Amino acid sequence: MKTVAIVQARMGSTRLPGKIMKILAGRTVLSHVLERCRAIPSVDQVIVATTDLPEDEAVCQEAERSGVEFYRGSSGDVLSRYYHAAQTSQADIIVRVTSDCPLLDPYISNEVILDFQRGAYDYSSSEGFPRGMDTEVFTFRVLEQAYCEAKFDYEHEHVTPYLYRHPEKFDLRTFRSEHDNSEYRLTLDTEEDWTLISQIYERLHKGGIFKLADVLELLKKEPELALINGHIVQKRLGE
Repeated sequence: MKTVAIVQARMGSTRLPGKIMKILAGRTVLSHVLERCRAIPSVDQVIVATTDLPEDEAVCQEAERSGVEFYRGSSGDVLSRYYHAAQTSQADIIVRVTSDCPLLDPYISNEVILDFQRGAYDYSSSEGFPRGMDTEVFTFRVLEQAYCEAKFDYEHEHVTPYLYRHPEKFDLRTFRSEHDNSEYRLTLDTEEDWTLISQIYERLHKGGIFKLADVLELLKKEPELALINGHIVQKRLGE
């Protein structure tokens, strides 16, 4: 069973355009995300799913510099783009990661994947972790089913709503954190997020991959950091 992490990435962003090419500790945000995905022990391959828009040529070039393959597809139909990226890579199990998560912990993602494999589920997602640690895992079979059956715009603008909104069709699993740290926001979507993530990297980045435990320890030691983006509201499905 081939497990592929597919990172959806594009230059366009309504809140913070070009965010994945911002320089963080001497490298782009996308480069850090790809490095962390490649460090997930149970992942066999990482591929970037980007769009066929001219502006996303930069995404392809950065993927190549990181030694990662890419697939270019529809800018509006993300489900289609994701499906064809999975098909191209001959994935049996897909790990969905977004490119705005430069603090993704490979070892937490690995736990979600292993739990998914042990239970032979159709779809699994993580819960109770900070925003930015999000990991979704699903089989190619159910991704193909979603691609063929999804009818609503929001089901195509995103990848997995058709799966988790149809519990009568799929065997769904939630992998919950032992401790609820969901109050922390560690994703990159706004200038405030960028300020926080930059300061975290400034304090913790020593050339390797630091873990969520290191970030949580820092935020407890310096609680004022979490206030930088504590007021940001996550966009809802369809926004």
